[in-house]
Amino acid sequence: MELPSLTVAFFTALGIPLVLTPFVKRLAVLAGAVDRPGGRKVHRVSVPSWGGLGIFLGFAAASLLVVPHNHQLTGLLAGGFVVLLVGMIDDWRGISPWAKLAGQIAAASVLVAWGIRVDFVTNPLGGMIYLGSFSIPVTILWVVAITNALNLVDGLDGLAAGVAAISAGTVAVVSFGEGEPLVAAFALLLAAACLGFLPHNFHPAKIFMGDTGSMFLGFMLASLAAVGLTKSATAFSLILPILILGIPIFDMVFAIVRRILRHRPIFAADREHLHHRLLDLGLTHRQSVLVIYGVNLLLGGSAVLLTRLATDQGMLLLLIVLAGVLAAANKIGLFSVSSAVPSPASEKAPSDGA
Repeated sequence: MELPSLTVAFFTALGIPLVLTPFVKRLAVLAGAVDRPGGRKVHRVSVPSWGGLGIFLGFAAASLLVVPHNHQLTGLLAGGFVVLLVGMIDDWRGISPWAKLAGQIAAASVLVAWGIRVDFVTNPLGGMIYLGSFSIPVTILWVVAITNALNLVDGLDGLAAGVAAISAGTVAVVSFGEGEPLVAAFALLLAAACLGFLPHNFHPAKIFMGDTGSMFLGFMLASLAAVGLTKSATAFSLILPILILGIPIFDMVFAIVRRILRHRPIFAADREHLHHRLLDLGLTHRQSVLVIYGVNLLLGGSAVLLTRLATDQGMLLLLIVLAGVLAAANKIGLFSVSSAVPSPASEKAPSDGA
C-alpha cells in the first residue's frame, strides 16, 4: 500500500470520531442510551453512552480507503459490526450476561466463517504447531476472552480508549516488523480512531464508549493479534499478544483468581479491579489512568523488544516482566481476599467511568 493513502486513511480514522462524537452523544441522549451513576461506578452524573459508534465509523471508513475489496477486512468489519450491535443494545436497554456472551460468540463465529482463524502457531522449540480441528474453538475462545477483558478494564474516563490505542499501536509496530503490513495498517487505523475519540472521553468524560466501544475494541484487538502475531517467526509468538494486551488480560486473570480465593463465582462483580485499587491508594482519576497507560507502554515495549532478542535473552526478559507484574499486583492488593463482598446493587458490569 502507498504511504499517501495510508496517511489519508489515518487522518480519516482520527477525524471521524473527533467530529462525529458530539452528534453520537445527541443520538444517545435522544434514544435513552445513558449511563447513570450507582453501585461500583465512579462517575456521579448521568453520561451518554454509544461513543463506540464513532470509533467504529472512523475505523471502518479509513480501512475501506486503504483496501476497499479485501476479504480479510470484510470478515473483520462484519464480525465487528455484530459485536457493536450487541454492545449498543446492552447500553440502550441492557441484556443478560448470557445473551451478551452469545452475541460475542456469534461475532467470533463470523470471523471463523470468513476464514480468519488461528490455524497454527510457532513452536518455541522449532517448527509449527498445527491446531487442526481445534483452530475454531481456540479462535473463538481467544476473541471472546479479549473482548470481555477490555470490557472489564473500561472503568475510568479515557482508560479503555487509551489502553486500546497503545495496544493497537504496539500491534502495528510488531506486525510490520514481522512482515504483516496489512495487519499493521489496520492496527494503526484502530489506534487513530481511539485517539480521535479520546478528547471527548478523557476525564471528565462528555460521553462514554460503553459496551458499544469496549467490546468492539476488544474484538478488533483480539482479531488483529490472532491474524498478525501468533504466526510470526519469533519463538515467542504466543507470548506477544499476551504482553501487548497485558493490562486487560492480567486484570481479568487477577479478578478470576481473587474470586476463586474468595469462593465466589468467577463472573461475580467486585470493585477491586486495577483502576479501583489505584483510586483506593489515593491517586486521582487522571493519575490512575496515566499510571495504567504507563504500565501498558512498558508491556508493549517489552513485546517489541522480545521480537529482537535471542531465545535465552527473551526468556530472561519474560521472567523479569512476570516477576514485576506479580509483585506490583500483590503490592496494590489485586490478590486480596479480605475486602468486603460487594452489595447486590453493585453487580452490574460498568461502562467508562464505572
